[in-house]
Amino acid sequence: MKLVLFAALSALVFVSCAPSTPEARIAAQPAVFEGLSSKHQQLVRRGQLDKGMNTDAVYLAWGRPSQEYDGSENGASTLRWDYSGSTPVYTTSFSGGWGYGYGGGYGYGRYGRYGYPGYGYGFGFGPDVTYVPYRRASVLFRNGRVTSWERSRN
Repeated sequence: MKLVLFAALSALVFVSCAPSTPEARIAAQPAVFEGLSSKHQQLVRRGQLDKGMNTDAVYLAWGRPSQEYDGSENGASTLRWDYSGSTPVYTTSFSGGWGYGYGGGYGYGRYGRYGYPGYGYGFGFGPDVTYVPYRRASVLFRNGRVTSWERSRN
């Protein structure tokens, strides 16, 4: 039983990490793709958008949005899909010295020699990476059709 559960969880993790491409989304929803015009089918295959596309076509081209916002413009319902990305920010840190607390521990890091804050001497120096989110793309729909979109250049 444990082996089956482990295999199922492993498969789920593997599938969730797989990159989503227009071709993978088309293969998963062929009927939706066949319902698009030939012009929109060509654009979806290339991951491109065009004015007038519906939400299904945008999903096939760009995937699931990170955020969705409902709105109104001149009496018409609007929907904005935002796609998020993240960029690494690299920093370095330096800490150390004599004393009691979160600074030393005979070179064993900030938590002391035995895994808790301790008295001693030690230094910590190393790179840190923090991933900062940003909006990489947006699509604006009016009455269910694309009216505009924008994408980050980098």
